[in-house]
Amino acid sequence: MPEVERKPKITASRKLLLKSLMLAKAKECWEQEHEEREAEKVRYLAERIPTLQTRGLSLSALQDLCRELHAKVEVVDEERYDIEAKCLHNTREIKDLKLKVMDLRGKFKRPPLRRVRVSADAMLRALLGSKHKVSMD
Repeated sequence: MPEVERKPKITASRKLLLKSLMLAKAKECWEQEHEEREAEKVRYLAERIPTLQTRGLSLSALQDLCRELHAKVEVVDEERYDIEAKCLHNTREIKDLKLKVMDLRGKFKRPPLRRVRVSADAMLRALLGSKHKVSMD
């Protein structure tokens, strides 16, 4: 039976058009997602960081404000350092545990089992030992 050349259900130009439309839609979605992320970031920062009111403050008030801000920065740096140390410790521990698991897998590798045909007499001899003369007859 000779092979019949099958015509593609979609033409090359149509396929190219659909591909370009899909890429345009994906680009549009990606840009929209990027803008949403930026807007969320701006909203979050505006919510978490209040604006500073420095107008009309005296020199001593400005110095107090600077000391207060430096104290907050030090606290945040300490927290960041602690979190970073915990993260490094956890990654080291995970790495060690992975190595242990790999070692355990390597030591106890099971060989593939093969079927062995054993006669009933040979099986009884293996179970009872060679001293006992037993036959299945």
